[in-house]
Amino acid sequence: MSLDHTWFSESYTPSGSAFSLKITDKIHSEQSKFQTIDIYQTETFGKLMVIDGCTMVTTRDNFFYHEMMTHPLLYSHNNPEHILIIGGGDCGTLQQVLKHPTTQSATQIDIDERVTALANIHFPELCTDNNDPRATILFEDGIDWIRKAQKNSLDIIVVDSTEPEGPGEVLFTDEFYGYCFNALKENGILAIQSESPFYHVDLLNTLCHRFKKVGFKSTRLHHYPQPIYPSGWWSTLLASKNGEFAFRKQDAEHKSFVTKYYNANIHESSQILPEYLLKALPQLTQG
Repeated sequence: MSLDHTWFSESYTPSGSAFSLKITDKIHSEQSKFQTIDIYQTETFGKLMVIDGCTMVTTRDNFFYHEMMTHPLLYSHNNPEHILIIGGGDCGTLQQVLKHPTTQSATQIDIDERVTALANIHFPELCTDNNDPRATILFEDGIDWIRKAQKNSLDIIVVDSTEPEGPGEVLFTDEFYGYCFNALKENGILAIQSESPFYHVDLLNTLCHRFKKVGFKSTRLHHYPQPIYPSGWWSTLLASKNGEFAFRKQDAEHKSFVTKYYNANIHESSQILPEYLLKALPQLTQG
């Protein structure tokens, strides 16, 4: 059955699959300097942001992604004070990072200021902490910024990018990961959104090899539901510069902020891999 114009559908051609949401209105559409950005009102998922035809964020389910891009990462570091976010223009990742009392500075760099401007209008609940004195929001090329960054200056780098094509393609290269490695302190950790552990096993394998090639000592995968993304199942790949992931379990169990999905048990269980991933990704560190 084909869907009519009251549905937004994203087709994922390599898998022969698609995801659709019932829409009630197309609120906004524009071509920025870098990409096409559309905003829809949906029937059951609140507002939907679409970039270059790909679903990015909805009001209803963004918490899965934003919480799992940040909390497993920060609780795997013994004292995450200085954090860099590359991408993340909707500001949801920044918001979660700033919940941690250890955070002293959080710099967000996104190439397209229009994403953040539209998030402020249509997803204000994600932008509540943009004026936090610890936060710096920049609109420039993340790869240029990290190339010039001071060596051994960052505890955490979060790469909250779009898919490995278009403006986000350079954020999936050996060159970029090498710059990240140099900017991290000796116990620093890099985290990237690593697509679907069902559809993108080859990409995960490639990423693990690239991390090892530039010097990271160990990698770890956290997987979680994400209804609007291809397969409804997503992942975050962590890479440790010195090979250590120091899970502060007691801090996670007694965190001072509210989450919808993440907790200490989820932290541990999200690392448990199905048999096919264990075989396909033997280089991953198990928690």
